[in-house]
Amino acid sequence: MINFELPEKLAQVQKLAYDFSQSREQQLKKIALQRDIIYGPVQSRRLGISLGINLLPTKYKRCSFNCLYCQYAGTKKAMVAPGEQLQDMPSIDAVATALETTLVGFSRDHKMIDAISICGNGEPTLYPALAEAIVTLKKLRDRYQPQACVAILSNSSTIGDPAVRTALELLDLKIMKFDAGSEEMFRQLNHPTAPVYMGEIVAGLKQLNNVCLQSCFVQGRVTNADPDSVGIWIERIREIHPLIVQVYSVEREPADKRIEKVSLTTLQWIASEVRWHAGMASEAF
Repeated sequence: MINFELPEKLAQVQKLAYDFSQSREQQLKKIALQRDIIYGPVQSRRLGISLGINLLPTKYKRCSFNCLYCQYAGTKKAMVAPGEQLQDMPSIDAVATALETTLVGFSRDHKMIDAISICGNGEPTLYPALAEAIVTLKKLRDRYQPQACVAILSNSSTIGDPAVRTALELLDLKIMKFDAGSEEMFRQLNHPTAPVYMGEIVAGLKQLNNVCLQSCFVQGRVTNADPDSVGIWIERIREIHPLIVQVYSVEREPADKRIEKVSLTTLQWIASEVRWHAGMASEAF
């Protein structure tokens, strides 16, 4: 396993964001749910050549948010109920078997990847055995693709749970969502399906080490890219003090058709505001 030094990790994340921004597609396309545990590898905006891990159901989205801009449809089921355990979700053994089969094939074909990323059909931290899954992924990564980082893309909704934070600290890279600086904007844009509050998310993110924030900016029915909204959001960014802030807009057809992508110029302005007013690294892509 490679031990990532912070300057090297930051440079890697910045380069991947820049490279993708040079080839971003202009037409929004539909995307279907992932139909298996493993998908890709895909060219990720955040992670380079990334192999996706879906710990969630394959027939519906399970999430704690119902974001207006989500590339998948509306949330069918939200939080994992007590006693539900791994219902509709893969077992650790199934995850290990699927990943090892894929990585063995990569080794045979001399194929290299940059990341193994936990994301999938909703919010991956809702997986009941998250810590065990991360340990399993890292062991297989070390054996077959030691140069790859193990990452997660999370909406941050469960960050108030100490067990979730402990699991997240096992990862090489934690890419956590944070789209809005006010409770009102958070509810308008992200539509939490459970009693989740923005203040709790901020408090939880502040306790994570070396966190990367991802923030989606949109316009239309709800707009969080105006100067006032951006200013309030930057105040919260300063509190969290992340390793880097990645700002982006929709690249797939959103759940709410009244939501539109914002221009790269606007995203670059937002990133510059983060650098100027918060004194933190930020990239637009």
